[in-house]
Amino acid sequence: MKLYDYFRSSAAYRVRIALNLKGVDAHREFVHLVKGQQRADAYLAVNRQGLVPALVTDEHVVLTQSLAIIEWLDEVHRAPALLPDDAFARARVRSIAMAIACDIHPLNNLRVLNYLSNTLGLSDEQKNGWYRYWVDIGFEALEQQLAGDALTGEFCHGDAPTLADVCLVPQVANARRYKIDLLPYPTIVRIDARCRELPAFANAAPEQQPDAF
Repeated sequence: MKLYDYFRSSAAYRVRIALNLKGVDAHREFVHLVKGQQRADAYLAVNRQGLVPALVTDEHVVLTQSLAIIEWLDEVHRAPALLPDDAFARARVRSIAMAIACDIHPLNNLRVLNYLSNTLGLSDEQKNGWYRYWVDIGFEALEQQLAGDALTGEFCHGDAPTLADVCLVPQVANARRYKIDLLPYPTIVRIDARCRELPAFANAAPEQQPDAF
């Protein structure tokens, strides 16, 4: 398999974690988003959206969108499972993952931040304020959900990592990068710390990647 990756992409970070948890190796091709390599013809031929990650399977099928890639990995490489067997538990895990991947992350994607700066002319202070606002809105609700539910364990759901944790850790890393105060979110911080104790999460961190500079 081949993973098109960028060290600071939180979506690619999710897939790196999932591959590590599954013990699946993938050749890495690095697409530097800040330099605009995602808009090169060669990469657009792989992924017309011009986004990372993209995963090329052993069958030469191109998969895009991190959650779809991770669910495919979970179906093809069954252990350890990233989604519970119970239908209600699966829905809970997916709801946590989507609260991050669909409600928080897209508002702070590089494309959005570039539009705020380059098209709307916002200052760095204004842009960073936008970033922090949407993370805080999302984390406030997520903290209450996790802290108030008996199904939350060592991880977002129970005592083993799931798709929810795979999405949570990259978002917390982004929050730290933008110097967001995490004190109001003790459950999120606790789960993030527990995840990062595992080599699968630690080795997927942006600063551990070959293209980090």
